[in-house]
This record gives sequence, structure tokens and C-alpha cells, in this order.
Amino acid sequence: MTGERPAYYELGYGEDFGLTALTERLSRPGSATGPTAVLGFAEELADRSEGEEAVELGEDARRLLASGLPEGVLRTVWLASTGNAFDPAGHGMTCRGWLERISEVSTARLRQNKGSWTPPPVRPVRDARLCQAVVAELRATAPALTDASALPELVDCLEHVVTGADADLGMRLLLRALKAYSVPVPYGQYLRLIGLGWQFGFPPGAVHDGLTITWPPVSVASRQGIDGDFGFSQLTRQFTAGWHYRTPRQAIEAAVKADGYERPPGSEAAILLEDTRRLLDSGLSDDAITVLWLAATGRGYNIDQFGVGGREWLEQVTEVCEARLTEVAPAYVPAAPRSAAGAHDEVLQEIRDMFPPAAGVVVSPGFHPMEGTTVMQAVEQVAAEVDPDLGFRLLLRVVEALRLPLTEDQYTRYEALAGRFHYGEDHLLFSVDHLVRRT
Repeated sequence: MTGERPAYYELGYGEDFGLTALTERLSRPGSATGPTAVLGFAEELADRSEGEEAVELGEDARRLLASGLPEGVLRTVWLASTGNAFDPAGHGMTCRGWLERISEVSTARLRQNKGSWTPPPVRPVRDARLCQAVVAELRATAPALTDASALPELVDCLEHVVTGADADLGMRLLLRALKAYSVPVPYGQYLRLIGLGWQFGFPPGAVHDGLTITWPPVSVASRQGIDGDFGFSQLTRQFTAGWHYRTPRQAIEAAVKADGYERPPGSEAAILLEDTRRLLDSGLSDDAITVLWLAATGRGYNIDQFGVGGREWLEQVTEVCEARLTEVAPAYVPAAPRSAAGAHDEVLQEIRDMFPPAAGVVVSPGFHPMEGTTVMQAVEQVAAEVDPDLGFRLLLRVVEALRLPLTEDQYTRYEALAGRFHYGEDHLLFSVDHLVRRT
């Protein structure tokens, strides 16, 4: 997202693109590596999105061509980006001549859309702040990258691209080299790379996909980077009216894979598992759990109509969570419950304050109705007997599902509680902000 350029994710990209998408294709095991086959890959890439992806492919090639960088630099970064899969010199070509052929492929495809199309002047990104940030990440990984690639000049060559050609492409070529040689990237650096990618307008997949990330234990970072809801209260959102998965189990499986790009694989499964285990290990009755589920989903999935009790349903959820964790985080150890001094009483008071407005509301009045007061009693039990954090999240979810009005003072108190429970900034915005009656 630099200068007059739109962000790449705004253009519809969800993964890598341009020249680095081509080199990623070449680095895959079993890819043909002769010039004809490689140009064929370039033509396939240029043809995507009805020819629109030819724009970035040609622009990348021309940015390197216009930079005046020496042949040795161009060849080194090309070899690193492909993992040494294709060397133009091995086929009697210079890297500069090879880039010109890629540019020609791009131009030819764009002229299919508009016969008079002419490549515009290149628009290199040379913002000093961005260049410095990319160079800093390059130097942080220099020893590991040099060892893994066996290209002693690689780090210097990549820095030349960043500072002398284009910081945007230099960043993507750095990522490609890290991926091509499976260089381990510490979690802290990965988060910086994701943040830097956003500044360039990259979709997260352009940074994440194929990168060898050294993830921390799931229990340490499972809630980091969550903006909205999570865990059991988030699962109920997947089953509101109109949920589209073929089976309930498929819906749970989709939910436990929703880790996003910033959290270790298995994070959402761990949070959901901790919530369900707390509910199962508590003294909550089967009926109370059933009421919570039906109210929070707005009867989107009527477990009672399928002969499934609340505890039985939670056992099914637990099975899916455990299967996911066994697959992606076998060393997972359940996290200790979070504590927030005094929050227990505060959450209970907020729940009790909602009894009067809930008393006049009925969940699904035309189909096995449930009184709002009954729902609030179940939420109160969770806060009192299970966990105030989960109780507060379920309060927010039920308030949203029942469309109960909130005062500005209530919302202010909710914000304070959300901060004490370390919720993301948008947790309330995505759930109950629209219910506040503002003067």
C-alpha cells in the first residue's frame, strides 16, 4: 500500500503474485525446468484473472531491468527465489535477458485485452523507512539464510534489490528465499514480517504460505491477535440460522481451523477445548448447557430436536478439538485459567442487570420458546460456577442474540471488563456495539 499503488489484497490477491509467484511455482518438486516449460508457467500466471495478473508479473520484471543492478545480483536473487530450480545461465541466457522475456510474456497477454497496451514507466518503492525495515529483517536472518542457500553473496544482493531497485519486490524476494531454503523464522520476526507485509499491501498469505515459522507453544499465544470473539461463544456464531456446512461436525472442524495467520496452528482448537472442558467439568446441568447453546445460536442448530443433550454435544466438540490438536500441536498442554481480580463479582452484577430487559424476551417464540430469564439464569451459572471470562463472553453473545438494548454506561463497563480479560479491540464492536442506545 505505497504511494499511488492500491493494496494488493484490494486487487483480489490472497497469496503471492507477480515474479515471486512464478518463482514459487518453479520451486515446487517435480516442476519442469527447461526454458519452454518455465515460459509456459509464466504464460499461465499472466493469464489468471482474465489477464490482470500479467500486470504485476511484468511490473516486477521491469523494475529489476530498470534498476541497473549488475547481472550477478540479478542472477543470485533469481536463483535464491527459485531454490536453484532454474538457472538461465545454464541455458545460454543472461538473467537480464530472461527477465526481458518474462516482461514480453506479460505485455503479450495484456495486449490480448487491449491491443494498444504499452508498458508504463516502472513505479519503484524506495520509501526510506520501508527500505530500512526490510533491510533490518534481512540482516536479522542473514546468517541462517546464507548457510541454508550456500550463496555467500545472497544477503548483499537482496539488499541491493531493496535499496537500489524496489523495496516491495525486495521484500517478496527475501520471503521467497526464506521459503525456498526452509529457513526457520522465529515467531517474533514472523509477526514483524506480517506487519511489514501489510504496509506494502500484501495479503497475509503472501508472507505466511510456505514460510517455516518457529511457533511458540499453543497455550502461550493462543489468544494473541484475536480481534473478535473466540472459543465457545464464537462457535455458537457458526450455528446461527442459515449455517451452511453439510454436517454439524464439519462446522466444528471449520471453526477449530480458524487460527488466522498470526497464531500458532491449533490455537482456536485449544481455546475452544478449554471452554468446553470447563463447562463439562463443572456442575452445570445438561439442561442449562442446552439452554445456553440454543439461546446463543438463536436455535440455529436445535440439538434438543435431534435428541442430543448439552453435555453430549460438548463431548462431540471436544473430540474435534482434540483431533485437531493431535494433528497440528501434539505437545499442547492446557493453559491455566486466566484470573482477573474482582471480575467475578462485576460480571455477575452485569448479568443480573440484564434480567429485567430479558424478562420480556422469548427465544424463538413460534418454536419451542425459551424465556429470556431462563437464558440469563444459565449465563449466571456459568459466571458463578465455571469461569467469569466465559460467562462474560456468553453474556455478550446472548445480549446480541436476544437483541437486548444497552445503555452507554453499561457499554463503558463492558469495555472495562473486556480490557481486564484481554479481549481484542473489536470484540465489543463486532458483538454489541450496535445495541447501545446513544443520546
